[in-house]
Amino acid sequence: PSANVGRAPGPPDGGWGWVVVFGAFISIGFAYAFPKGIAIFFKEIQDFFGASYSEIAWVSSIMLATTYGAGPISSILVNRYGSRPVVIFGGLLCGIGMVSAAFCTSILQLYICVGFITGFGLALNLQPSVIIIGKYFLKRRPIANGLAMAGSPVMLCTLAPLNQFLFDNFGWRGSFLILGAILLNCCVAGALFRPIGAATASVKTQVTEEGKDALKEEVTKDAMEMNSPTDVPMETKMEEEGGKDCCEKINQYLDFSLFKHRGFLIYLVGNVLMFLGFFAPIVFLAPYAKHIGIDEYSAAFLLSILAIVDMIARPTTGIIANSKWVRPRIQYFFSFSIAFNGACHLLCPLASGYTGLVVYSVFFGLAFGMVCAMLFETLMDLVGAARFTSAVGLVTIAECCTILLGPPIGGTLIDTFGDYKYMFIKCGAVMVLAGTFLFIMNYYNYRILAKEEKERKAKEEDPKSVRTENEGRNNWKKETAQDGPELEPLREEQEGLKKEVNGT
Repeated sequence: PSANVGRAPGPPDGGWGWVVVFGAFISIGFAYAFPKGIAIFFKEIQDFFGASYSEIAWVSSIMLATTYGAGPISSILVNRYGSRPVVIFGGLLCGIGMVSAAFCTSILQLYICVGFITGFGLALNLQPSVIIIGKYFLKRRPIANGLAMAGSPVMLCTLAPLNQFLFDNFGWRGSFLILGAILLNCCVAGALFRPIGAATASVKTQVTEEGKDALKEEVTKDAMEMNSPTDVPMETKMEEEGGKDCCEKINQYLDFSLFKHRGFLIYLVGNVLMFLGFFAPIVFLAPYAKHIGIDEYSAAFLLSILAIVDMIARPTTGIIANSKWVRPRIQYFFSFSIAFNGACHLLCPLASGYTGLVVYSVFFGLAFGMVCAMLFETLMDLVGAARFTSAVGLVTIAECCTILLGPPIGGTLIDTFGDYKYMFIKCGAVMVLAGTFLFIMNYYNYRILAKEEKERKAKEEDPKSVRTENEGRNNWKKETAQDGPELEPLREEQEGLKKEVNGT
């Protein structure tokens, strides 16, 4: 076979990759925007079941937590079956969950159908869509990620008026049936995720199997020529290799060695802290506007302003992050975006009128879009494309706890103090702290990496180190030869062993 047989193809950085970006745009958009857009039905559902606001609010919280918490399961399925079948199956789950929710007779059934089933389906849409972009793009990956992540604000802008129209004409049960059918478009998006190098992979498997068969024949032939005492260590070695294969199979789906990766741990701690204040301001922005005396339609328009700015910010951020000045140090740019987001929340209580809230919404949309555009790109920059699938799964399972707790903690502060400003201050302080932590720790990580790279190059380029090692070995041999009669019995024993071996 030729030298290129079995070698995985590189990312094409274009071509069908842009179709894949479009499919990811749809699936990521539904995964992020649907839990926020469905809140428009909560008031009627609350009246229908006689539930409290906190009970009905858990529907969105459970859906978001399931979407993030099911990350490892999604990563395992992608590693085993590929992105295309996982996203198609996720779209089917989303449709089944929403259609089933239309026939629910209790709030607990809504938790199961909307929260868990639909949330799990959205999880099977989110991770595979991000992973497949990393396989199709390398040089243009930040731009592709920015375009795909722009699906969230576009879907949010679309779902908000659509849900209101459906609600006015069909009620919440009929709307859930129609939304279940709309979510089946995730199956169409998944069908666009054509795998890369399927033919090459089959050739590689065939060549590997042939190589294994030849190796087995050679080992068997050599074993027949060996004496029986030598066979025992070989059997022990084969058992050890079998044990290693078992551990490798377990680690194949989720790479737990990432917890020894310095950059991954920095990213994980910073993001878990950030999500304590990431979603709560979006949830409470419209209620805060109503609290200070702004009418309902103007309060809802603030979310539209945020989504429109977010829509523009995500691809723009991807283009900036892909530039030669930012790409080598993209972690600093990500840290700045988080801190900028937190600074917007800290200044929000100063906005006393509607104009001030419009300005806040513009800057919040810009900062929110910057963070979302680089959320997965920075992780891939740290761990590489090969380990990215496992990294996404491990990160999302850690983030789901703070995502679930963030809005309820904000609501508790509002109930306790009777003022929204403490919630915004809490979210802003947490995000500024997370951005500062990431900036300092990434600076430390870059310094350590540069030092390790410098030491490695010095060892490779400096011939003195090799010469010193050889001289050390020669000196040791000379010293051993000069050692007097104390080592004479040992030398005689070694010569006797040599003669026995030669005789044999």
